[in-house]
Amino acid sequence: MALLEVNNLGISFGGLRAVNEFHLKIEKGRLYGLIGPNGAGKTTVFNLLTGVYKPNEGVILLDGNNIVGRKTIDINKEGIARTFQNIRLFKDLTVLENVKVGLHNHYKYSTLEGIFRLPKYFKVEKAMDEKAMELLAVFDLDKEADTLAANLPYGKQRKLEITRALATEPKLLLLDEPAAGMNPNETKELMETIRFVRDEFHMTILLIEHDMKLVSGICEELTVLNFGEVLSEGNTSDVLNDPEVIKAYLGE
Repeated sequence: MALLEVNNLGISFGGLRAVNEFHLKIEKGRLYGLIGPNGAGKTTVFNLLTGVYKPNEGVILLDGNNIVGRKTIDINKEGIARTFQNIRLFKDLTVLENVKVGLHNHYKYSTLEGIFRLPKYFKVEKAMDEKAMELLAVFDLDKEADTLAANLPYGKQRKLEITRALATEPKLLLLDEPAAGMNPNETKELMETIRFVRDEFHMTILLIEHDMKLVSGICEELTVLNFGEVLSEGNTSDVLNDPEVIKAYLGE
């Protein structure tokens, strides 16, 4: 069974058909890319997958369970986490506190235990601190645990956003243009990070990206969107050599 299977997904905004008959199938452990021109509907697909938008029609199956109509927080608990093109960290919180936000899916205490600082509160907070520091160490961010997220360099903010997403223990990680705004060295490091996340965490990853060097370097399979519809799909090298893709997307 595929980890994610999307069939006949569609949504309209007013008279505009933003996504039409979209389909996608991703097996566990794959590194998959979703590409296309600006305005093709890529981020809209991510918003549909994460419950930000409710589709007009179609089915989204995660591990065989239909998640259409579920709230975003519930879809996250089911196993989909994401990052955003414009980084969305809690910039007034520390690096450690940002990761702990992601851990609250799995570490809980009651309101009363928190207010009155009962023994379970300290036990859970200690466990969360340890787990957060363990994740930060994986991404070489542990030395900045007490730094405000806003004060991190741009590349490290990207890594922190991925770390926080992984703290929710997802089955599927969605990365929305993770290389946006990065210089070549940062992009190269990001490619290594994405490969590491897939291999070390046994993660399934779907990413939106415009950097073709990154896409061709790490994605095993691709789907190309154009005007909200699937233009091409399959093995990365085959898709990037598809004449229709070259014409519509690469502008040749």
